[in-house]
Amino acid sequence: MDNKNLFKYIKTPCGQSKYIELQSNKSLLGKLRLFWFVIIASIRDWNIRD
Repeated sequence: MDNKNLFKYIKTPCGQSKYIELQSNKSLLGKLRLFWFVIIASIRDWNIRD
């Protein structure tokens, strides 16, 4: 998924920087942590306006 499309769901600047940081870890555990982060961050930022 492209960062621009994903940043529609992760709206805070700190969340976006954390996503970029987690995306650089290519191990299996890193990918699982990234997946978990995207789900939780999307739910938390659901009500934040653009």
